[in-house]
Amino acid sequence: MCGKRLNVREKYLCLDCEADLPLTRYATRDRNPMADKFNGRIQERLDTFEPYSYASALFFYHEGYKEITRGLKYDGRIGLGKEFGRRLGMSLAASPLYRDVDAVVPVPLHWTRRYRRGYNQAEVIAGAVARELGAPLRRSFLRRARRTRSQAKLSTESKAANVAGAFKASGRGRRFPWLPPGTPAVEVHHILLIDDVFTTGSTLAACHAALREAFGPAVRISAATLACAAD
Repeated sequence: MCGKRLNVREKYLCLDCEADLPLTRYATRDRNPMADKFNGRIQERLDTFEPYSYASALFFYHEGYKEITRGLKYDGRIGLGKEFGRRLGMSLAASPLYRDVDAVVPVPLHWTRRYRRGYNQAEVIAGAVARELGAPLRRSFLRRARRTRSQAKLSTESKAANVAGAFKASGRGRRFPWLPPGTPAVEVHHILLIDDVFTTGSTLAACHAALREAFGPAVRISAATLACAAD
């Protein structure tokens, strides 16, 4: 963050930057600004009752600390995703809101973008979160049905339109036909969606919509990211 050389006891952040890391502390709050915005996006497409979704981020997307998610997404610094994903997972595991998560689902990339980048940054984070929660990583629950434009420079309305219908669930109901013969059916109660950054919530809301088509209202769908934009 600051350009100082790290000593042997420091990892990714020096002690000064570590002390200034703008943590959200949202993991223990069932209602917080990020969750309210996420639920607002979800309700925009509904005319029926939808259970309130939990949402949390590790830190605020402030200047300087943006380099954590940028380094992971654009510079191939997978170690950043693993380390800060681990921290995110620890914060969620310590909260009673997320202890019953039994499926961790990364926001998928379109195959062309994943091929060019070589990895999915959300999947890197999700793997670390899943390990801390002791929950299975379910890459196949969601797929990206079409390629979308980058969300970075779009307006709020354009972001929602850009990802509308872009995601599809890989199965119907609570049982998934793609499992090999003889494998016990997958049944889940609390799905946790994972992405790198939360800004308007449009991408996660589109993923929520796809999963809700496959899972009834008895299944809770929550979301978590490394960073979120501060209001």
